[in-house]
Amino acid sequence: MRIAIVGATGLVGRKMLEVLDESGLNISELIPVASEKSKGTLIQFQGKEYVVCTLAEGILAKPDVALFSAGGSISLEWAPKFAEAGIPVIDNSSAWRMHEDIKLVVPEINANQLTTDDKIIANPNCSTIQLVMVLNPLHKKYGLKRVVVSTYQSITGTGAKAVAQFEAERNGTTPEMVYHYPIDKNCIPQCDSFTDNGYTKEELKVVNETRKILGIPDLRVTATAVRVPVVGGHSESVNLEFDNDFDLEEVRTILSNTKGVILQDDPETFSYPMPLLAHNKDEVFVGRIRRDFSNPNSLNLWIVADNLRKGAATNAVQILEYLQESILV
Repeated sequence: MRIAIVGATGLVGRKMLEVLDESGLNISELIPVASEKSKGTLIQFQGKEYVVCTLAEGILAKPDVALFSAGGSISLEWAPKFAEAGIPVIDNSSAWRMHEDIKLVVPEINANQLTTDDKIIANPNCSTIQLVMVLNPLHKKYGLKRVVVSTYQSITGTGAKAVAQFEAERNGTTPEMVYHYPIDKNCIPQCDSFTDNGYTKEELKVVNETRKILGIPDLRVTATAVRVPVVGGHSESVNLEFDNDFDLEEVRTILSNTKGVILQDDPETFSYPMPLLAHNKDEVFVGRIRRDFSNPNSLNLWIVADNLRKGAATNAVQILEYLQESILV
């Protein structure tokens, strides 16, 4: 395959290159694409050197698939142009996720819905991906009724400038402020901008994308998203209410047998998920599983994943792998 990476010089773009290198996919040529100011930059991949080109040049290069991670405005303008040229696009931005005719895909859950007609495929929000990976098998067994989630999100979700702010604060130098407040030794209860209803865009992404991926348009979901001084990944405190009662050991068995999910749930040995341990891993980790005694048929749990890998790059590459195996044959 000939693969284009749109946004190849960004945090997620570089992570996509890393995951692609590890994937075992047979990539005959890489076409790194970025903005005009990055044109001519050299990218190393699998022992070869590639020159970054512009978006227009990326289309002319006729890749088999394009992975987009260059922001919503770029995706809205250029993904249709790639698609019109017959190049399937896997888009990591929020631009296409809630379009009715665009599939929002977590491969372990709904990749089998993809067809040859899907020329633009949306990669979900990082917080949503790790959440639905755990919700999906439990919903199939017990029937989800309500989801309450609080996220504790890594600064890497904001991008390289946020990491630079954090590092400058930690080093005692004057940072370029990406956030409204210092992030080191702090928690900021805002991810993305606020909307008229008091929720942030990030919180509404979790609500709406969860409903779409699980196919439950009326699912009761509420979210609070918090930025924390962590580099390794996102964490989520989740409370679930089901239509039916459950057995805790059965819940653990279901999750331990779910592809892409790792159960870490042994309080006696202090075994529970943490971003420090999830960093650079592709799996979603779940633990602190316990019954919510305040409400019938309700469960508490804690979910952690590396937001740049399964929350972004890995999920996109898994979609690419599915296309190669089932669609582009």
